[in-house]
Amino acid sequence: MENEKVYHSMREVCSKTGLSPATLRYWEKSFDELSPRKDGHGNRYYTKEDIALLERIKYIRDELKQTRIEAIRRELASDRKQSSLKYSTADILRKVRAELVDLRSLLNQDPDGL
Repeated sequence: MENEKVYHSMREVCSKTGLSPATLRYWEKSFDELSPRKDGHGNRYYTKEDIALLERIKYIRDELKQTRIEAIRRELASDRKQSSLKYSTADILRKVRAELVDLRSLLNQDPDGL
């Protein structure tokens, strides 16, 4: 079993999600559910649950085209099942696409077949 990190730095989260540090700080103020741990120097550390929430907010903003904070809050609160299902489906499709790209790459490496 892999040793999974419990906490991720802001830099790691920005790299993983494609969000800027300013967006992370803004969303932290805007969404009570998002509360990364801070050390004595004010550095933020995010759990996998925090990252999942960030990705869900990003999905609602980008894919569902809900740009107002109030609209995103409503989506998070009242329509969790619908947005979760859409997010899950999109996430699965992204993973399947990545697998297909990997397979195509492997096939292109061996032009004579397997």
